[in-house]
Amino acid sequence: MKRASDTQDGPVVVSKDGLPQWLDPVVRVVETVEPLQLSRFLPPESGAGRQSAVLILFGEGEEGPELLLMERASSLRSHAGQPSFPGGALDPEDGDPHADGPLRAALREAEEETGLDPSGVQLFGALPKLYIPVSGFVVTPVLGWWREPTPVDVVDPNETARVFTVPVADLTNPDNRATTVHTSGHRGPAFLVESALVWGFTAGIIDRLLHFSGWERPWDRGKQVPLDWRS
Repeated sequence: MKRASDTQDGPVVVSKDGLPQWLDPVVRVVETVEPLQLSRFLPPESGAGRQSAVLILFGEGEEGPELLLMERASSLRSHAGQPSFPGGALDPEDGDPHADGPLRAALREAEEETGLDPSGVQLFGALPKLYIPVSGFVVTPVLGWWREPTPVDVVDPNETARVFTVPVADLTNPDNRATTVHTSGHRGPAFLVESALVWGFTAGIIDRLLHFSGWERPWDRGKQVPLDWRS
């Protein structure tokens, strides 16, 4: 089957063929979820905002299904030190931001940040575009299946502090879940996994995927974790 990175100039292939059965609930989310079910922050109607994309990559690890995450370098201007999905702003060569552009950008950024081989990734859909007010990014979450995993690690220490995978079982474990309260007063879901506090946009997407896929387990929403939890 032709995969996204096999065609530089042609259309990007998006396919649900041959996915593992456990991904069926996630596929249903992609097909049915509405933007406001994911976030109250939606792209400005004016069209303002910098077009970007993230890759939500599901793989199969020693402990079952897992997600690929990275921790951003502490020296970055935006979202410094924060765990996130691989991703970033669209480049002109990625193409139309309202067509294949976000798909290409998600794969390109993931390769640049983690060293993964995009030819082993099968894209199977994208969620509605969302908005990050603090940075002005309009983000397309692109979903993929890591059909042929390749080694991943930090490519540029100036951008990435580390690259790691998180078992979905750890993300659904109620003991690893909490609520963060930002200095602005905004409250949001968080995950304490792999010696990291996953919060903000990334945690919000994971939280909604777990909820609408039916994987979510009851957890204590009154349990709060400060953003400076390590200090």
